[in-house]
Amino acid sequence: MDDIRPPLPPFTLESTTKKVRLAEDGWNSRDPARAAMAYTPLSQWRNRAEFINGRSVIITFLTRKW
Repeated sequence: MDDIRPPLPPFTLESTTKKVRLAEDGWNSRDPARAAMAYTPLSQWRNRAEFINGRSVIITFLTRKW
């Protein structure tokens, strides 16, 4: 990638594509910290009966999952 900062709004087709690719690359890396960077620090997830709140808890969850 040519810059380190992720794309920020307002989004163009090019910046949206880049944002999605960065998120996919993070997820496919199977590195919990890298994958979690695609989500905001206050993200909320639900995994069946488990509720996950915040990026640090996402990292813990993904570490356990992977």
